[in-house]
Amino acid sequence: MNPVERLLKYVTIRTPSDECSDSVPSSACQFELAQHLHRELFTMGVTDVKVDTQCYLYAHIPPTPGYEDRPVLGFIAHLDTVSDFCSHRISPEIHEDYDGRDLPLGTSGRILSPEMFPHLVGLKGRTLITSDGTTILGADDKAGIAEIMTVAEKLMAGEIPHGPVSIAFTPDEEIGMGAEHFDLDEFGADFAYTLDGDTEGEIQYENFNAARAVFDIQGVNVHPGSAKDVMVNASLVAMEINSLLPPSETPRETEGYEGFYHLLDMKGDVSQAQIRYIIRDHDSSRFEQRKDLLREIAGAMNRKWGRDTVTLSITDQYRNMSEIIADSMHLIENAKKACDAAGVKPLILPIRGGTDGAQLSFKGLPCPNLGTGGHGYHGPYEHITAEGMEASCRIALELVRIYAESPL
Repeated sequence: MNPVERLLKYVTIRTPSDECSDSVPSSACQFELAQHLHRELFTMGVTDVKVDTQCYLYAHIPPTPGYEDRPVLGFIAHLDTVSDFCSHRISPEIHEDYDGRDLPLGTSGRILSPEMFPHLVGLKGRTLITSDGTTILGADDKAGIAEIMTVAEKLMAGEIPHGPVSIAFTPDEEIGMGAEHFDLDEFGADFAYTLDGDTEGEIQYENFNAARAVFDIQGVNVHPGSAKDVMVNASLVAMEINSLLPPSETPRETEGYEGFYHLLDMKGDVSQAQIRYIIRDHDSSRFEQRKDLLREIAGAMNRKWGRDTVTLSITDQYRNMSEIIADSMHLIENAKKACDAAGVKPLILPIRGGTDGAQLSFKGLPCPNLGTGGHGYHGPYEHITAEGMEASCRIALELVRIYAESPL
């Protein structure tokens, strides 16, 4: 089975994680995909495979005889998708020989356009896969799963000699919890790659430092006719807080290594309000400065509107893995060699986000990220090409070959 066939099957199994849940996994639906993958791996001959009680799947492909002493190479992808645009059935659509122009997404009224996504012009002639425009596609990260499963099938069929290979599929990556309960001993790899990036050939080992920030605002609600010097409108305080952040430091206005403040949502009335942000920066010192600015704003609001009007909580999520990968640069050099051997231009790019690999790197498993061939994640414009997925499979297979032929 090729990776596209697998993707088309996997995306119809809805697996949105739930940021408001305290359970592990955050949504029971992720077990459905994990159990499906368990059966598929077992059918292709992988007998050492398990899904644990927290929905982590671990599998081990034994080495080709004579290659037992090679390092254990791992591949990781995540089971969950974002919950946005995932409230009903996902219906993938295939567009063969895409013409590089505006593409209506089903009957949704949405148009996948090169004006919004300039790279689409370069995908002309490829087979493009999208949703019907009413949901996400789910290629983040079911494309990574499909590619790893395709590589596993090829290894089990003996297409190339290889050392031991470990596979893991994690829950809850999209809510920052994918590595939280990851069992490094069960996984058993010396190092690994996540397949959770965009364009095929991407090699990423520099990611954001990340935190979540929540402002809870307590207002004073009295009759507006007698509110002079008494009322504190919590919603207006929320708006004031946001106005004190640099307007040029939002996701829309930044790129590359530039950090940002991203307003996730806001809710409230006169009595109470809440605003939630994520904070991102590649540079650790600037990251700390961003958090300090939020603390300064909270303090200023309390001085202006009264003690305990604003309560700020900041939760660190993950750190920039580059300081860990610096001691394992063979992972990057070999990834570049694998791209060249697969006929794909290597693209060394910073991650404007994070992956399970960032947290796993700090737990002792160096784990850079590779592209899967997808674009436009986390919304109804998500798309991927068959050619990109096939190239990503070739790159992963080349990595297996490199570590089998040139052990450390």
